[in-house]
Amino acid sequence: MANTEDFFKKVIAHSKEYGYIFASSEIYDGLSAVYDYAQNGVELKKNIREYWWRSMVYMNQNIVGLDSAILMHPKIWKASGHVDAFNDPLIDNKDSKKRYRADVLVEDYAEKIEQKAQKEIAKAKKRFGDSFDQAQFEATNDRVLRYREEKQGILDRLARSLEAEDLADVKALIESLGIADPDSGSKNWTDVRQFNLMFGTKLGASADTATDLYLRPETAQGIFVNFLNVQKTGRMKIPFGIAQTGKAFRNEIVARQFIFRMREFEQMEMQFFVRPGEEMRWYDYWKETRLKWHLSLGLGEENYRFHDHEKLAHYANAASDIEFNFPFGFKELEGIHSRTDFDLKQHEAFSGKKLQFFDPELNESYVPYVVETSIGLDRMFLAVLSHSLKEEVLEDGSQRTVLKLPFILAPTKAAILPLIKKDGLPELAKTIVAQLQWNFNVIYDEKDAVGRRYRRQDAAGTPYCITVDHQSLEDQTVTLRNRDTMDQIRVSIATLGEHMQESIAYQHWLS
Repeated sequence: MANTEDFFKKVIAHSKEYGYIFASSEIYDGLSAVYDYAQNGVELKKNIREYWWRSMVYMNQNIVGLDSAILMHPKIWKASGHVDAFNDPLIDNKDSKKRYRADVLVEDYAEKIEQKAQKEIAKAKKRFGDSFDQAQFEATNDRVLRYREEKQGILDRLARSLEAEDLADVKALIESLGIADPDSGSKNWTDVRQFNLMFGTKLGASADTATDLYLRPETAQGIFVNFLNVQKTGRMKIPFGIAQTGKAFRNEIVARQFIFRMREFEQMEMQFFVRPGEEMRWYDYWKETRLKWHLSLGLGEENYRFHDHEKLAHYANAASDIEFNFPFGFKELEGIHSRTDFDLKQHEAFSGKKLQFFDPELNESYVPYVVETSIGLDRMFLAVLSHSLKEEVLEDGSQRTVLKLPFILAPTKAAILPLIKKDGLPELAKTIVAQLQWNFNVIYDEKDAVGRRYRRQDAAGTPYCITVDHQSLEDQTVTLRNRDTMDQIRVSIATLGEHMQESIAYQHWLS
């Protein structure tokens, strides 16, 4: 799986074959960049959402949940700046007729330069072995320094051009770098222009009286407009947070890379309200806390990095992304932003209602500052799925495809397998299903030889296989097989749940 493009194709094919993701409306030839989560996918997605919710809401006494509506008053999007400023730079290739985000073309070019630096580092690491000092090498090697300087110069120029809305210079940058259409190789580009990403819709019984609305492009504004409702009814004291998961919609210029960038997607966001002047302390706290959450899943510390923003959104005074090493390189997975008091003050101005907190310790009222953590649930799904897919060569020389999902996230926790379909083994296996399904999502599987069933469950990501054999009828024990190690132990039926719980409990993963 050395070739990342081929590997990514395998991830996409595997997700369909094993019931994780289907193209939406597939029998009608699909709908661009819209996907359906299949029987295993919906469980994995639910488990990721639950893992986030438990760590964010249940483990923090000062954070509560919310589920705001997708349809909101249109003035909200004027106040938030989305109507006037929610744009991406669009560029078309005249020959291929394909459309791209101009900034992404430049960022992808810069990432290829970074990959050259990473190859130099990897070669040196191999050459020097355990004595290799990576930090010193990166700080002194001429090639790495040159690559990094070139990359940073490109990104700095892009940031300045976008900040100044100098779209002509963005095109000039693309042309000076010789960036070609990724599909056709053509360098015949149109001018760069802005494109608003919001989906419009209408509310009303007739076209004459209908109100123009938008499908929400983010979930955060639903939290801001409910800030005071939650604070008063929950008797919340600053600092406190409001968490929300839900659908958002963006009419992306080019939605690509499978579920990484879609037009209908799900966010997991938390807005943390703090005293003015204390936002940077909490910003640093949430950067560290959110990275710990990611690392708790065991996907490898080397697959994460922070990217601090130089070009800030109009509402922010600090912003950083947690980037993950997807099959197509490091890309944004989660954003941590210090949003200042911009949103609440904007909604005060547009609604005419006060959105302030009376702080009894200071004996004054103020508009709180906000620190935001925002992660794409679909992107997290892709990170987990792509990292977990492995091809292994076993000791006997045979190969297996295994989806090494974190046990806590796996859709099905165990498959119960009667060794054969007779002699009372299926009946006993089904009583075990009935026993375990109160606490775990388990399935019954009796088709094919037991070895083939093991392989099927490995590829589907099931952590445990429980095999019922003739000895089970005699002493009420079964074989419990671990997906990752393939080790098998004999366990009494009565204690199966306890054995599984040890590796699946939230406390085991989050503590």
